[in-house]
Amino acid sequence: MTTTPDNPGSGGGEPPDENKLIAERRAKLAAIREQASATGTAAFPNDFRRDVLASLLATEYGDKPAEWFESNVVRVRVAGRMMSQRIMGKVSFAKLQDRTGQVQVFLQRDALGDTYEAFKKYDVGDILAVTGTLFKTRTGELSVRVDQLRMLVKSLRPLPDKWHGMADVDTRYRQRYVDLIVNEKSRNVFIMRNRIIKYLRDFLDSMDILEVETPMLQSIPGGAAARPFKTHHNALDMDMFLRIAPELYLKRLVAGGMERVYEINRNFRNEGVSTRHNPEFTMLELYVAYADYHDLIVMVERAMQGLADVVLGSRIVTYQGREYDLGKPFKRVTVIEAVAEKIPGFDMGRARDVAYLRGLCDQAGVKYKPGDGAGKLQIELFEKHVEDTLFDPTFVCAYPAEVSPLARANDKDPFLTDRFEFFVAGREIANGFSELNDAEDQAARFRAQVERKEAGDDEAMYYDADYVRALEYGMPPTAGLGVGIDRLVMFFTDAPSIRDVLLFPHMRPET
Repeated sequence: MTTTPDNPGSGGGEPPDENKLIAERRAKLAAIREQASATGTAAFPNDFRRDVLASLLATEYGDKPAEWFESNVVRVRVAGRMMSQRIMGKVSFAKLQDRTGQVQVFLQRDALGDTYEAFKKYDVGDILAVTGTLFKTRTGELSVRVDQLRMLVKSLRPLPDKWHGMADVDTRYRQRYVDLIVNEKSRNVFIMRNRIIKYLRDFLDSMDILEVETPMLQSIPGGAAARPFKTHHNALDMDMFLRIAPELYLKRLVAGGMERVYEINRNFRNEGVSTRHNPEFTMLELYVAYADYHDLIVMVERAMQGLADVVLGSRIVTYQGREYDLGKPFKRVTVIEAVAEKIPGFDMGRARDVAYLRGLCDQAGVKYKPGDGAGKLQIELFEKHVEDTLFDPTFVCAYPAEVSPLARANDKDPFLTDRFEFFVAGREIANGFSELNDAEDQAARFRAQVERKEAGDDEAMYYDADYVRALEYGMPPTAGLGVGIDRLVMFFTDAPSIRDVLLFPHMRPET
Protein backbone atom coordinates (compact mmCIF):
# COMPACT_ATOMS: atom_id res chain seq x y z
CA MET A 1 0.00 0.00 0.00
CA THR A 2 1.23 3.49 -0.82
CA THR A 3 0.37 6.45 1.34
CA THR A 4 1.01 9.91 -0.03
CA PRO A 5 0.01 13.42 1.13
CA ASP A 6 -3.69 13.07 1.82
CA ASN A 7 -5.26 16.42 1.02
CA PRO A 8 -6.56 16.58 -2.56
CA GLY A 9 -7.07 20.33 -2.34
CA SER A 10 -4.58 23.13 -2.76
CA GLY A 11 -4.99 24.77 0.62
CA GLY A 12 -7.12 27.66 1.80
CA GLY A 13 -10.06 26.88 4.05
CA GLU A 14 -10.89 23.51 5.55
CA PRO A 15 -13.29 21.38 3.48
CA PRO A 16 -15.19 18.55 5.20
CA ASP A 17 -12.73 15.85 4.11
CA GLU A 18 -9.85 17.87 5.51
CA ASN A 19 -11.71 18.44 8.78
CA LYS A 20 -12.13 14.68 9.08
CA LEU A 21 -8.43 14.08 8.48
CA ILE A 22 -7.47 16.71 11.04
CA ALA A 23 -9.82 15.11 13.57
CA GLU A 24 -8.23 11.71 12.97
CA ARG A 25 -4.77 13.16 13.50
CA ARG A 26 -5.85 14.93 16.68
CA ALA A 27 -7.13 11.60 17.96
CA LYS A 28 -3.73 10.05 17.25
CA LEU A 29 -2.02 12.90 19.11
CA ALA A 30 -4.34 12.39 22.07
CA ALA A 31 -3.26 8.74 22.20
CA ILE A 32 0.40 9.82 22.03
CA ARG A 33 -0.14 12.25 24.90
CA GLU A 34 -1.85 9.54 26.95
CA GLN A 35 0.99 7.10 26.39
CA ALA A 36 3.60 9.76 27.14
CA SER A 37 1.86 10.60 30.40
CA ALA A 38 1.73 6.93 31.41
CA THR A 39 5.40 6.33 30.66
CA GLY A 40 6.75 9.66 31.92
CA THR A 41 8.02 10.69 28.49
CA ALA A 42 7.29 13.73 26.30
CA ALA A 43 4.68 13.87 23.56
CA PHE A 44 6.94 16.36 21.74
CA PRO A 45 10.48 15.23 22.68
CA ASN A 46 13.50 17.48 22.15
CA ASP A 47 16.41 15.23 23.06
CA PHE A 48 17.34 13.82 19.64
CA ARG A 49 20.39 15.23 17.86
CA ARG A 50 20.99 14.31 14.24
CA ASP A 51 24.55 14.04 13.03
CA VAL A 52 24.18 14.43 9.26
CA LEU A 53 21.98 16.11 6.63
CA ALA A 54 20.47 14.55 3.52
CA SER A 55 22.62 16.50 1.05
CA LEU A 56 25.83 15.52 2.84
CA LEU A 57 24.86 11.85 2.69
CA ALA A 58 24.21 12.12 -1.04
CA THR A 59 27.50 13.94 -1.64
CA GLU A 60 29.66 11.61 0.41
CA TYR A 61 28.05 8.25 -0.20
CA GLY A 62 25.79 8.63 -3.24
CA ASP A 63 28.34 7.26 -5.70
CA LYS A 64 29.48 4.31 -3.55
CA PRO A 65 28.54 0.89 -4.96
CA ALA A 66 26.25 -1.39 -2.96
CA GLU A 67 29.15 -3.74 -2.18
CA TRP A 68 31.04 -0.96 -0.41
CA PHE A 69 28.44 -0.78 2.36
CA GLU A 70 28.75 -4.51 3.04
CA SER A 71 32.29 -4.01 4.29
CA ASN A 72 31.95 -0.46 5.62
CA VAL A 73 29.36 0.11 8.34
CA VAL A 74 28.19 3.74 8.40
CA ARG A 75 25.82 4.60 11.23
CA VAL A 76 23.83 7.82 10.93
CA ARG A 77 21.27 9.78 12.89
CA VAL A 78 18.85 11.66 10.64
CA ALA A 79 15.65 13.58 11.24
CA GLY A 80 13.07 15.30 9.10
CA ARG A 81 9.50 15.52 7.89
CA MET A 82 8.05 12.35 6.37
CA MET A 83 7.09 13.29 2.80
CA SER A 84 6.04 9.85 1.56
CA GLN A 85 5.32 6.43 3.04
CA ARG A 86 5.18 3.01 1.36
CA ILE A 87 3.93 0.18 3.59
CA MET A 88 4.43 -3.29 2.16
CA GLY A 89 3.57 -5.83 4.87
CA LYS A 90 6.72 -6.67 6.80
CA VAL A 91 8.82 -3.89 5.29
CA SER A 92 8.22 -0.22 4.50
CA PHE A 93 9.95 2.74 2.94
CA ALA A 94 9.64 6.44 3.74
CA LYS A 95 11.27 9.67 2.61
CA LEU A 96 12.42 12.13 5.26
CA GLN A 97 13.03 15.74 4.25
CA ASP A 98 15.36 18.13 6.03
CA ARG A 99 16.45 21.61 4.97
CA THR A 100 18.87 20.23 2.37
CA GLY A 101 16.86 17.51 0.68
CA GLN A 102 15.41 14.04 1.19
CA VAL A 103 16.78 10.69 2.33
CA GLN A 104 15.06 7.32 2.05
CA VAL A 105 14.64 5.16 5.15
CA PHE A 106 13.94 1.41 5.16
CA LEU A 107 11.99 -0.18 8.02
CA GLN A 108 11.54 -3.89 8.86
CA ARG A 109 9.04 -5.37 11.29
CA ASP A 110 11.55 -7.97 12.48
CA ALA A 111 14.03 -5.27 13.46
CA LEU A 112 11.61 -2.77 15.01
CA GLY A 113 8.79 -4.88 16.47
CA ASP A 114 6.07 -2.76 18.11
CA THR A 115 7.70 0.42 16.78
CA TYR A 116 7.05 -0.82 13.26
CA GLU A 117 3.36 -1.30 14.00
CA ALA A 118 3.26 2.26 15.38
CA PHE A 119 4.97 3.55 12.24
CA LYS A 120 2.18 2.11 10.08
CA LYS A 121 -0.19 4.58 11.79
CA TYR A 122 2.09 7.57 11.23
CA ASP A 123 1.01 10.21 8.71
CA VAL A 124 2.80 12.04 5.95
CA GLY A 125 3.92 15.33 7.50
CA ASP A 126 4.99 13.83 10.82
CA ILE A 127 8.53 14.72 11.90
CA LEU A 128 10.60 11.63 12.68
CA ALA A 129 14.01 10.77 14.11
CA VAL A 130 15.87 7.76 12.74
CA THR A 131 19.06 5.94 13.67
CA GLY A 132 20.48 3.22 11.43
CA THR A 133 23.06 2.15 8.88
CA LEU A 134 23.53 3.14 5.27
CA PHE A 135 22.99 0.75 2.40
CA LYS A 136 21.84 0.78 -1.21
CA THR A 137 18.64 -0.79 -2.45
CA ARG A 138 18.39 -3.05 -5.50
CA THR A 139 17.53 0.03 -7.54
CA GLY A 140 20.69 1.77 -6.30
CA GLU A 141 19.06 4.33 -4.01
CA LEU A 142 21.04 5.33 -0.92
CA SER A 143 18.93 4.50 2.13
CA VAL A 144 19.06 4.16 5.91
CA ARG A 145 18.25 0.72 7.36
CA VAL A 146 16.42 1.78 10.52
CA ASP A 147 17.10 0.17 13.89
CA GLN A 148 15.68 3.03 16.02
CA LEU A 149 12.67 5.21 15.18
CA ARG A 150 10.90 7.96 17.12
CA MET A 151 8.20 10.46 16.36
CA LEU A 152 9.29 13.95 17.36
CA VAL A 153 6.27 15.94 16.16
CA LYS A 154 2.78 14.81 15.25
CA SER A 155 1.51 16.80 12.25
CA LEU A 156 -2.15 17.74 12.64
CA ARG A 157 -2.79 19.07 9.15
CA PRO A 158 -2.40 17.10 5.91
CA LEU A 159 -0.01 18.38 3.28
CA PRO A 160 -1.23 19.29 -0.22
CA ASP A 161 -1.43 16.44 -2.67
CA LYS A 162 2.06 15.90 -4.08
CA TRP A 163 0.85 15.78 -7.68
CA HIS A 164 -1.05 19.07 -7.55
CA GLY A 165 0.93 20.89 -4.87
CA MET A 166 -0.33 24.32 -3.85
CA ALA A 167 -2.06 25.23 -7.08
CA ASP A 168 -3.59 28.37 -5.61
CA VAL A 169 -0.99 31.15 -5.71
CA ASP A 170 -2.77 33.19 -3.05
CA THR A 171 -2.53 30.26 -0.63
CA ARG A 172 1.16 29.80 -1.40
CA TYR A 173 1.87 33.36 -0.31
CA ARG A 174 -0.39 33.24 2.77
CA GLN A 175 0.85 29.85 3.92
CA ARG A 176 4.48 30.16 2.93
CA TYR A 177 5.38 27.59 5.57
CA VAL A 178 3.43 24.95 3.63
CA ASP A 179 4.79 26.17 0.29
CA LEU A 180 8.34 25.71 1.60
CA ILE A 181 7.57 22.17 2.75
CA VAL A 182 6.16 20.93 -0.55
CA ASN A 183 7.78 23.18 -3.17
CA GLU A 184 11.50 22.70 -3.73
CA LYS A 185 11.53 25.55 -6.26
CA SER A 186 10.33 27.99 -3.61
CA ARG A 187 12.99 26.82 -1.18
CA ASN A 188 15.64 27.28 -3.83
CA VAL A 189 14.50 30.84 -4.55
CA PHE A 190 15.21 31.87 -0.97
CA ILE A 191 18.49 29.99 -0.87
CA MET A 192 19.44 31.89 -4.04
CA ARG A 193 18.31 35.16 -2.43
CA ASN A 194 20.72 34.53 0.43
CA ARG A 195 23.57 33.80 -2.00
CA ILE A 196 22.88 37.00 -3.95
CA ILE A 197 22.97 39.17 -0.84
CA LYS A 198 26.10 37.39 0.42
CA TYR A 199 27.82 38.01 -2.91
CA LEU A 200 26.95 41.72 -2.79
CA ARG A 201 28.29 42.01 0.74
CA ASP A 202 31.52 40.27 -0.24
CA PHE A 203 31.78 42.44 -3.36
CA LEU A 204 31.42 45.68 -1.40
CA ASP A 205 33.58 44.53 1.51
CA SER A 206 36.35 43.74 -0.97
CA MET A 207 36.16 47.37 -2.12
CA ASP A 208 36.64 48.59 1.47
CA ILE A 209 33.09 49.92 1.71
CA LEU A 210 31.85 49.70 5.31
CA GLU A 211 28.48 48.20 6.19
CA VAL A 212 26.47 50.34 8.62
CA GLU A 213 22.95 50.63 10.05
CA THR A 214 20.85 53.78 10.09
CA PRO A 215 17.45 54.52 11.68
CA MET A 216 14.26 52.83 10.49
CA LEU A 217 12.18 55.35 12.44
CA GLN A 218 12.79 58.87 11.22
CA SER A 219 11.37 62.21 12.29
CA ILE A 220 11.60 63.43 8.68
CA PRO A 221 11.27 60.89 5.85
CA GLY A 222 13.71 61.64 3.05
CA GLY A 223 15.87 60.20 0.33
CA ALA A 224 13.12 59.39 -2.17
CA ALA A 225 9.89 60.69 -3.66
CA ALA A 226 7.38 58.42 -1.92
CA ARG A 227 4.49 58.40 0.54
CA PRO A 228 5.64 57.27 4.01
CA PHE A 229 3.98 55.21 6.74
CA LYS A 230 3.28 57.36 9.77
CA THR A 231 3.36 56.33 13.43
CA HIS A 232 3.64 57.97 16.86
CA HIS A 233 6.42 57.73 19.41
CA ASN A 234 4.71 57.80 22.80
CA ALA A 235 7.75 58.48 24.98
CA LEU A 236 8.86 61.44 22.86
CA ASP A 237 5.24 62.42 22.09
CA MET A 238 6.03 63.00 18.43
CA ASP A 239 4.96 61.67 15.05
CA MET A 240 7.56 59.59 13.25
CA PHE A 241 7.83 57.80 9.93
CA LEU A 242 9.07 54.45 8.75
CA ARG A 243 11.91 55.29 6.46
CA ILE A 244 11.39 55.44 2.72
CA ALA A 245 15.18 55.40 2.18
CA PRO A 246 18.38 55.55 4.28
CA GLU A 247 20.00 58.05 1.90
CA LEU A 248 20.17 61.21 3.98
CA TYR A 249 21.57 59.40 7.02
CA LEU A 250 24.20 57.58 4.97
CA LYS A 251 25.30 60.88 3.42
CA ARG A 252 25.53 62.40 6.90
CA LEU A 253 28.07 59.64 7.59
CA VAL A 254 30.06 60.59 4.47
CA ALA A 255 30.06 64.21 5.65
CA GLY A 256 31.27 62.90 9.01
CA GLY A 257 34.32 61.30 7.38
CA MET A 258 33.12 57.71 6.93
CA GLU A 259 33.72 58.17 3.18
CA ARG A 260 32.66 54.68 1.96
CA VAL A 261 29.49 53.18 3.48
CA TYR A 262 26.63 50.86 2.53
CA GLU A 263 23.49 49.41 4.06
CA ILE A 264 21.28 46.47 3.11
CA ASN A 265 17.97 46.79 4.87
CA ARG A 266 14.24 47.43 4.63
CA ASN A 267 12.47 50.48 3.27
CA PHE A 268 8.75 51.20 3.63
CA ARG A 269 6.58 53.08 1.15
CA ASN A 270 2.84 53.47 1.57
CA GLU A 271 2.07 52.72 -2.04
CA GLY A 272 0.38 50.14 -4.24
CA VAL A 273 0.93 46.40 -4.36
CA SER A 274 1.74 44.75 -7.70
CA THR A 275 4.01 42.16 -9.27
CA ARG A 276 6.81 44.74 -8.96
CA HIS A 277 5.93 46.57 -5.75
CA ASN A 278 5.56 45.65 -2.08
CA PRO A 279 5.14 48.28 0.66
CA GLU A 280 8.06 46.73 2.55
CA PHE A 281 11.12 45.94 0.45
CA THR A 282 14.88 45.46 0.68
CA MET A 283 17.36 47.97 -0.68
CA LEU A 284 21.11 48.18 -0.97
CA GLU A 285 22.33 51.77 -0.73
CA LEU A 286 25.96 52.80 -0.89
CA TYR A 287 27.91 56.05 -0.94
CA VAL A 288 31.50 56.48 -2.01
CA ALA A 289 33.43 59.75 -1.62
CA TYR A 290 35.65 61.05 -4.41
CA ALA A 291 33.68 59.18 -7.07
CA ASP A 292 30.99 60.10 -9.60
CA TYR A 293 28.12 58.33 -11.34
CA HIS A 294 30.41 57.00 -14.07
CA ASP A 295 32.25 54.99 -11.40
CA LEU A 296 28.93 53.57 -10.23
CA ILE A 297 27.98 52.48 -13.76
CA VAL A 298 31.18 50.46 -13.92
CA MET A 299 30.45 49.03 -10.46
CA VAL A 300 26.91 47.96 -11.38
CA GLU A 301 28.05 46.27 -14.59
CA ARG A 302 30.80 44.39 -12.73
CA ALA A 303 28.42 43.35 -9.95
CA MET A 304 25.79 42.04 -12.37
CA GLN A 305 28.36 40.01 -14.25
CA GLY A 306 29.90 38.72 -11.04
CA LEU A 307 26.51 37.68 -9.71
CA ALA A 308 25.80 35.74 -12.89
CA ASP A 309 29.19 34.01 -12.66
CA VAL A 310 28.82 33.06 -9.00
CA VAL A 311 25.15 32.18 -8.56
CA LEU A 312 24.36 30.84 -12.05
CA GLY A 313 27.74 29.88 -13.47
CA SER A 314 26.92 31.66 -16.73
CA ARG A 315 26.46 35.20 -17.99
CA ILE A 316 23.48 34.07 -20.04
CA VAL A 317 20.44 34.61 -17.82
CA THR A 318 17.03 33.28 -18.83
CA TYR A 319 14.16 35.31 -17.43
CA GLN A 320 10.54 34.49 -18.30
CA GLY A 321 11.51 32.74 -21.50
CA ARG A 322 13.89 35.44 -22.75
CA GLU A 323 17.69 35.23 -22.75
CA TYR A 324 19.84 38.10 -21.47
CA ASP A 325 23.56 38.20 -22.23
CA LEU A 326 25.30 39.95 -19.33
CA GLY A 327 28.64 39.32 -20.98
CA LYS A 328 28.08 42.07 -23.56
CA PRO A 329 28.69 45.77 -22.76
CA PHE A 330 25.50 47.26 -21.32
CA LYS A 331 23.67 49.84 -23.43
CA ARG A 332 23.72 53.54 -22.45
CA VAL A 333 21.14 56.13 -23.51
CA THR A 334 19.81 59.47 -22.20
CA VAL A 335 16.24 59.92 -21.01
CA ILE A 336 15.27 62.14 -23.92
CA GLU A 337 16.98 59.89 -26.48
CA ALA A 338 15.01 56.95 -25.12
CA VAL A 339 11.76 58.92 -25.36
CA ALA A 340 12.54 60.02 -28.91
CA GLU A 341 13.17 56.38 -29.92
CA LYS A 342 9.69 55.34 -28.79
CA ILE A 343 7.54 58.33 -29.86
CA PRO A 344 7.36 58.64 -33.68
CA GLY A 345 8.09 62.13 -34.88
CA PHE A 346 9.30 63.39 -31.49
CA ASP A 347 10.82 66.85 -31.95
CA MET A 348 14.13 66.89 -30.02
CA GLY A 349 14.29 70.64 -30.50
CA ARG A 350 11.15 71.03 -28.37
CA ALA A 351 12.15 68.55 -25.67
CA ARG A 352 11.94 71.30 -23.02
CA ASP A 353 8.82 73.00 -24.37
CA VAL A 354 6.18 72.52 -21.67
CA ALA A 355 3.23 73.09 -24.03
CA TYR A 356 4.61 70.61 -26.54
CA LEU A 357 5.24 67.96 -23.87
CA ARG A 358 1.77 68.46 -22.39
CA GLY A 359 0.29 67.86 -25.81
CA LEU A 360 2.20 64.56 -26.09
CA CYS A 361 1.02 63.55 -22.62
CA ASP A 362 -2.58 64.35 -23.57
CA GLN A 363 -2.29 62.22 -26.70
CA ALA A 364 -0.92 59.29 -24.68
CA GLY A 365 -3.41 59.66 -21.82
CA VAL A 366 -0.63 60.48 -19.37
CA LYS A 367 -1.78 62.43 -16.31
CA TYR A 368 0.20 65.39 -15.05
CA LYS A 369 -0.18 68.28 -12.62
CA PRO A 370 -0.53 71.96 -13.62
CA GLY A 371 2.80 72.83 -11.99
CA ASP A 372 4.80 70.09 -13.71
CA GLY A 373 7.74 71.46 -15.66
CA ALA A 374 9.47 70.06 -18.72
CA GLY A 375 11.60 67.66 -16.68
CA LYS A 376 8.65 66.08 -14.91
CA LEU A 377 6.69 65.81 -18.18
CA GLN A 378 9.66 64.11 -19.85
CA ILE A 379 9.71 61.48 -17.10
CA GLU A 380 5.95 60.93 -17.38
CA LEU A 381 6.42 60.18 -21.08
CA PHE A 382 9.45 58.02 -20.34
CA GLU A 383 7.51 55.91 -17.83
CA LYS A 384 4.59 55.56 -20.24
CA HIS A 385 6.44 54.77 -23.47
CA VAL A 386 9.91 53.53 -22.56
CA GLU A 387 10.44 51.96 -19.16
CA ASP A 388 8.83 48.56 -19.70
CA THR A 389 10.50 48.19 -23.14
CA LEU A 390 14.05 48.27 -21.74
CA PHE A 391 14.70 44.53 -21.80
CA ASP A 392 18.44 44.35 -22.44
CA PRO A 393 20.69 45.71 -19.67
CA THR A 394 20.53 49.49 -20.13
CA PHE A 395 21.81 52.55 -18.27
CA VAL A 396 19.48 55.51 -18.79
CA CYS A 397 21.33 58.75 -18.00
CA ALA A 398 20.79 62.53 -17.86
CA TYR A 399 17.68 62.75 -15.71
CA PRO A 400 16.12 66.21 -15.31
CA ALA A 401 16.95 68.10 -12.11
CA GLU A 402 13.21 68.62 -11.51
CA VAL A 403 12.79 64.93 -10.65
CA SER A 404 16.22 64.48 -9.05
CA PRO A 405 16.25 66.74 -5.97
CA LEU A 406 19.27 65.05 -4.38
CA ALA A 407 21.46 64.63 -7.49
CA ARG A 408 24.26 66.93 -8.60
CA ALA A 409 23.41 69.23 -11.49
CA ASN A 410 25.37 68.71 -14.67
CA ASP A 411 28.13 71.33 -15.02
CA LYS A 412 27.36 72.02 -18.70
CA ASP A 413 23.57 71.82 -18.53
CA PRO A 414 21.96 72.47 -15.11
CA PHE A 415 18.56 71.37 -16.46
CA LEU A 416 20.00 67.85 -16.13
CA THR A 417 21.70 65.92 -13.35
CA ASP A 418 24.58 63.45 -13.32
CA ARG A 419 22.25 60.55 -12.68
CA PHE A 420 21.40 57.16 -14.18
CA GLU A 421 18.92 54.37 -13.66
CA PHE A 422 19.73 50.78 -14.60
CA PHE A 423 17.06 48.69 -16.30
CA VAL A 424 16.85 45.04 -17.28
CA ALA A 425 13.83 42.95 -18.28
CA GLY A 426 11.72 46.11 -18.42
CA ARG A 427 12.30 46.94 -14.75
CA GLU A 428 14.38 49.50 -12.90
CA ILE A 429 16.96 47.67 -10.79
CA ALA A 430 19.24 50.49 -9.65
CA ASN A 431 19.37 54.27 -9.34
CA GLY A 432 22.64 56.16 -8.97
CA PHE A 433 24.02 59.64 -9.23
CA SER A 434 26.73 62.07 -8.36
CA GLU A 435 25.47 63.54 -5.12
CA LEU A 436 24.48 67.13 -4.64
CA ASN A 437 26.87 68.51 -2.01
CA ASP A 438 26.13 72.23 -2.40
CA ALA A 439 24.24 73.08 0.80
CA GLU A 440 22.59 76.21 -0.63
CA ASP A 441 21.47 74.43 -3.81
CA GLN A 442 20.10 71.55 -1.69
CA ALA A 443 18.16 73.96 0.52
CA ALA A 444 16.62 75.59 -2.55
CA ARG A 445 15.61 72.21 -3.97
CA PHE A 446 14.06 71.19 -0.65
CA ARG A 447 12.04 74.41 -0.68
CA ALA A 448 10.82 73.58 -4.20
CA GLN A 449 9.80 70.15 -2.96
CA VAL A 450 7.87 71.71 -0.08
CA GLU A 451 5.98 73.86 -2.58
CA ARG A 452 5.04 70.73 -4.53
CA LYS A 453 3.87 69.06 -1.32
CA GLU A 454 1.76 72.09 -0.41
CA ALA A 455 0.29 71.95 -3.92
CA GLY A 456 -0.90 68.39 -3.28
CA ASP A 457 2.02 66.14 -4.21
CA ASP A 458 2.02 63.50 -1.43
CA GLU A 459 5.32 62.07 -2.65
CA ALA A 460 7.28 65.34 -2.58
CA MET A 461 10.08 65.58 -0.03
CA TYR A 462 10.12 67.37 3.30
CA TYR A 463 12.62 70.11 4.15
CA ASP A 464 15.36 68.46 6.22
CA ALA A 465 17.18 71.30 7.97
CA ASP A 466 19.60 69.00 9.80
CA TYR A 467 20.72 67.40 6.54
CA VAL A 468 21.31 70.87 5.06
CA ARG A 469 23.36 71.69 8.17
CA ALA A 470 25.47 68.54 7.61
CA LEU A 471 26.17 69.69 4.06
CA GLU A 472 27.13 73.13 5.38
CA TYR A 473 29.99 71.44 7.25
CA GLY A 474 31.08 70.07 3.88
CA MET A 475 30.53 66.70 2.20
CA PRO A 476 33.23 65.48 -0.21
CA PRO A 477 32.34 64.90 -3.85
CA THR A 478 30.35 61.66 -3.60
CA ALA A 479 28.53 59.10 -5.72
CA GLY A 480 25.52 57.21 -4.37
CA LEU A 481 23.69 54.08 -5.52
CA GLY A 482 20.46 52.31 -4.61
CA VAL A 483 19.72 48.74 -5.75
CA GLY A 484 16.36 47.01 -5.40
CA ILE A 485 17.32 43.62 -3.96
CA ASP A 486 13.89 42.05 -4.48
CA ARG A 487 13.81 42.88 -8.20
CA LEU A 488 17.41 41.72 -8.55
CA VAL A 489 16.47 38.37 -6.99
CA MET A 490 13.44 38.15 -9.29
CA PHE A 491 15.73 38.45 -12.31
CA PHE A 492 18.24 35.84 -11.19
CA THR A 493 15.60 33.34 -10.01
CA ASP A 494 13.21 33.73 -12.97
CA ALA A 495 10.42 34.85 -10.64
CA PRO A 496 7.48 36.63 -12.35
CA SER A 497 6.27 38.43 -9.21
CA ILE A 498 7.98 40.20 -6.33
CA ARG A 499 5.82 38.08 -4.00
CA ASP A 500 7.70 35.01 -5.19
CA VAL A 501 10.93 36.35 -3.66
CA LEU A 502 9.45 37.65 -0.39
CA LEU A 503 8.95 35.07 2.32
CA PHE A 504 5.87 36.81 3.67
CA PRO A 505 4.44 39.36 1.21
CA HIS A 506 1.78 41.79 2.40
CA MET A 507 -1.78 40.67 1.64
CA ARG A 508 -5.31 41.50 2.70
CA PRO A 509 -6.57 39.51 5.69
CA GLU A 510 -8.23 36.20 4.77
CA THR A 511 -11.51 37.30 6.38
